Amino acid sequence: MFESLGDKLQGIIHKARGYGKISEENISEMVKEVRIALLEADVNYKVVKEFTNKVKEKAMGEEVLNSLKPGDVFVKIVNDELKELLGGEQKELNTKGNPAVLMLVGLQGSGKTTTIGKLALMLRKKYHKKPLLVACDVYRPAAIDQLKQIGRELDIEVFEKGLNNPAQTSKEAISYAKEKGYDYVLIDTAGRLHIDEPLMEELENIKKSVNPEEILLVIDSMMGQDAINVITGFNENLDLTGVILTKLDGDTRGGVALSVRHLTNIPIKFMGTSEKMDGLEVFDPERMAGRILGMGDIVSLVEKATDAIDMEDAENSIKRLQKGKYDLTDFLKQLNQIQNLGPLENILKLIPGASKMGLNKVKVDPKEFRRIEAIILSMTLKERRDPGIIKASRKTRIAKGSGVSVSEVNKLLEQFENYKKMVKQMMSGNMKLPF
Repeated sequence: MFESLGDKLQGIIHKARGYGKISEENISEMVKEVRIALLEADVNYKVVKEFTNKVKEKAMGEEVLNSLKPGDVFVKIVNDELKELLGGEQKELNTKGNPAVLMLVGLQGSGKTTTIGKLALMLRKKYHKKPLLVACDVYRPAAIDQLKQIGRELDIEVFEKGLNNPAQTSKEAISYAKEKGYDYVLIDTAGRLHIDEPLMEELENIKKSVNPEEILLVIDSMMGQDAINVITGFNENLDLTGVILTKLDGDTRGGVALSVRHLTNIPIKFMGTSEKMDGLEVFDPERMAGRILGMGDIVSLVEKATDAIDMEDAENSIKRLQKGKYDLTDFLKQLNQIQNLGPLENILKLIPGASKMGLNKVKVDPKEFRRIEAIILSMTLKERRDPGIIKASRKTRIAKGSGVSVSEVNKLLEQFENYKKMVKQMMSGNMKLPF
């Protein structure tokens, strides 16, 4: 998401930082380029006009024109206005209920049922809460079975009453949740191909029967500007408390995310970043603005690492490296933990200066990890502990055992040695980073 827009805005920022002095002429030129980049990203034209007018007005101020580093001040203005456009500050879930009731609504195909599973998993993993899923989509074939399958996969209970009245099922689910000590009740409602009166009437009945703390609209970010009409339609009937944007890892230009809050005044609370069940993130305007402008997102990177990496194992690996005892078993363990972070190319984009280093263009083949694992597992324990003993005959045996060529075994051994050297340099503070 935002890759094309990010590249263009980062190019404009690079140009701004190159100016020794900023004038009205080059401010107008840069603002025009920003306007074109936003329109090409499918941002609503009214939003674009207001955004660029604000940027230009502030950039024309004395603070910028007389600054010793006018380019940096211009960048700060763009960053601040982008953050404001995305919502200003992160909006937390309302958790006051006992249990707190979250009602998810949306059109068919938006990814609502999968998203409700992702949200339940996040509540359990990140916030250490006990969620209950409620199946109230009684029209779509196999919808209840799909939710039950997600529940089994995540080991989260699903409350369902077959094709019974959804409002009554929701009411019974809350009584059940109170009895069993659940913290959250997440209601999966029915969707339609478009907004219609029977859909809204049913959703209004559920709302009246359970009085949810949150009514979250799940919407496909690839819809484009039609999404604004959908959000407005649901909001008129239900008073939405937030939006969850799905498929932000797809081929979307990002215009919806940049238009939603400004045009509807409804905050984006979560975003779907991958098809995996842990592919849901809290939407933070400040972090998102930083990602778009190539400033990285260290906070998200640390959060992902904390969830996926065993810190005790990581510390032990560092100690072994310092003592010269780090081996291929340690290396394999770390590779497996890196895979748990999600697609590596997405992780690299969170690093500050990623675009300067070309990391935002890196494509990582998941098969490469499996190939490395096969090579290491084809070694004896003695070979993993001391790769220096792996000579020609051993390489041939390892290559046959893992189904690769001898040159690939050589490549892995070389990568392993380079990795050890690089980590030692970083730990000693002798490595200069290009940002």
